[in-house]
Parts: sequence; structure tokens; C-alpha cells
Amino acid sequence: MYDYLLVFVLIFGALFYIARSGRRKEITKASHDKLKAGHKRTFGTWIASDFRAPRPPAYPDWSVETTKPLPYRPFKYGPNYFITMGIRPVDWDDWIELDNQWTHYHTEKHARLASERASQLCKTAPEAQEAALETMKLLSQYLVDRYPSLFEFEFSSKEKQIRIKTTGEIYPIHSDDPLKYAALLIEDDLALMIEGPDGQYYLRGGAILLPGFWRLEDKFNMPLAKIHTSGDVPKFREKLQGSMERFFQKMTPERPVARNNYFIQTDEHLAWSTSIGSEDTFGIGWEHAEPNPPIENIRFRSERQTLRRLPRSGAILFTIRTYFIPVVDIAQEPGVPGRLASAIRSWPDDVARYKGKKAYEEVLLNYLDEKQAEQQANGLDVASFNSYPY
Repeated sequence: MYDYLLVFVLIFGALFYIARSGRRKEITKASHDKLKAGHKRTFGTWIASDFRAPRPPAYPDWSVETTKPLPYRPFKYGPNYFITMGIRPVDWDDWIELDNQWTHYHTEKHARLASERASQLCKTAPEAQEAALETMKLLSQYLVDRYPSLFEFEFSSKEKQIRIKTTGEIYPIHSDDPLKYAALLIEDDLALMIEGPDGQYYLRGGAILLPGFWRLEDKFNMPLAKIHTSGDVPKFREKLQGSMERFFQKMTPERPVARNNYFIQTDEHLAWSTSIGSEDTFGIGWEHAEPNPPIENIRFRSERQTLRRLPRSGAILFTIRTYFIPVVDIAQEPGVPGRLASAIRSWPDDVARYKGKKAYEEVLLNYLDEKQAEQQANGLDVASFNSYPY
């Protein structure tokens, strides 16, 4: 009896593997065919895809009070610093990651939208309105499926809405400003890139409520390349522009990706880093920062960005989740102070200027070296903690 059962299991497993392989090939072929068709289409147009992302299961044991943020630590030991897109595949279940920082971020976003700057924080051009509505629809369904303890649909009105259970807020799925409501649902900011008739991708929509170092009004309607060159992103033209533009052209709805980055911030403000200047003034930059602030004021700021092609509109949607941690906290983690210090020392001059190294390097590196020495004195083998991006 056992032998028959074993044979059955093996046959079933083989058939299941073949079926899955066939399905992967079918999806790949469909994407390839659409990509080939895309080369023939007119720039600035998109043939709507019928692709639907798999609906995710509920996040196991997720709690708005107790689920901790994932410990992204996207830096490596030197001596070399490589400038790449740094993308990796994303499982559909993990498109949006929420944690016990949700309430804090939600409150901060509401405060920003109640300020005089509200009109500058959310913008959607007419050509991005369809993509903004698609974003809200896809995001709402995902959140209700993935985080049912926090979100549910509300059917008391004529149109379906989404309700936040902890606050009682009810947001429309259809509205004149879908990105604003979408950004209030999650910890991420949102940006929409729309292809123009020239084949370039333009920032046509955004809800950038917690930007830290940049302003939506400065970048709105800019093409992808100018967004980066206007911000003096190091080696963008030489190392990134060509590969990034090709990637955008070839991106299909079936394959979302993620990337991480990191910065150092010398003040404790999540939404806007006042150390580089006022958000309401011209000429912001690291040259305004006071050098060598107290270590207690220095923060490790990092982002987890996801990119996906929206199937109906063809827009590329960025989600930008900011993580904001005091350096004195992150330096308690095994192996982290030495790895972060090594990464900072590996920055070439242009990267160091871009990240404002001169404003904090003495205080920060001395502190990280001290914590690294303490960990080694306590017997920690720091070489065994060189993981990425965690």
C-alpha cells in the first residue's frame, strides 16, 4: 500500500511541476509576444493587458501593534562602491509591506495634508488620471486581501469604498485624487511614470508626503533622466541611464521588482530633513547642514522601492517605503556598525557629496568604530553578518 501511495505522490508531483513549468512558459511567451508588439506600437500608447496579479493570502499573524518593520540594511563592506539599479524580483504577496509603524506614518501623512503645503504634495496630470485610479483599485483589493485585520470594503454607499478598521476612516475608490487616498492607506509614497510620445517616461503623478530630501513640485512632469540629473545623482549618465531606460521600455505587468537605498540624515524629522534647508525655500542642499551634530540626532534613512507595470494603463508605479531609525539603535545590531562604517568609507567623492558625508562623517564614523570595537571585544565574529539587504 505504501509503495502505491509513493508512486501516486511522485506522479502527481511530476504532473504538477510540468503544469507549473508550462504555465511559466505560457506567461513568458505572452510577455514576449506583447513586448514584440510593444516595439511596433507608437510611443505614448499602450495596449491594455488582461493580466491580473495573484490575490495574496492574509499576512500570517499580522498586527498593527506588534508586527515589526523588516530590518533592511542595504549596505555592504567596502572597499568598492558599485553604482547599479540594484533591482530584484518581488513576490506578489509582498508587494506592500506594512508593520507597527503604520499608525505613526498615517498620522504624519494626515498632518502634512492639513498643512499649507498640501497642494504641493499630491499632483496628478490629466494623462495620469487613469493610472491613478487603477493604482487605487489594485491597492485597495490587495490590502483587503493581505491585511484583513486593518482594511475592509464598505458597501453602504452606491460605490464600493475601503474602510480602515482602526480609525473608522472610509476612503473612496473613485475620486478626483486617487493617489492621495492610496498614500494614506499605506506607509509608502507613490509615483507614476507615464510614457510620452518621445519614448521617455515622465513623472505625471505622485503622492510624495514623506520625501526627506526632494520636492514633488521640483520634479513633476520631468522625464526620468532629468529627474536624476537635476538631483546630481552620481554617475547616472555613465552607469544608469541607458540600462534604466531600456528596463522601463521592456517592463511587463507580470514581473514587479524592488530595490533598496540608504542615506544618513542629521535631524529627527521623518517628512522633511530640515538640516538641508526649509522645504519652502529655494536652493536646498547639504551645504546648509550644520556639521557634526550630536550622534543622538543622526538617523539612518533607507527606502524600499517597488516598481510594477500597471496592466490597464501601462504606467509604471513606484511605491516608496521609508525606514527611519536612530543610528544609536541600528548600531546595536550585530555586525551593523562595522559594515555601515566600511560602506560609508567606500563612497567615491561624488557619492559622498550627494549623500552629504562631510556634515556627519567625523561624529558618525567615530561612533560606529567604537561600537564595532565593542562587539569584537565581546567575541562577535563580524564577518558572519555581511548579509544584504537585511
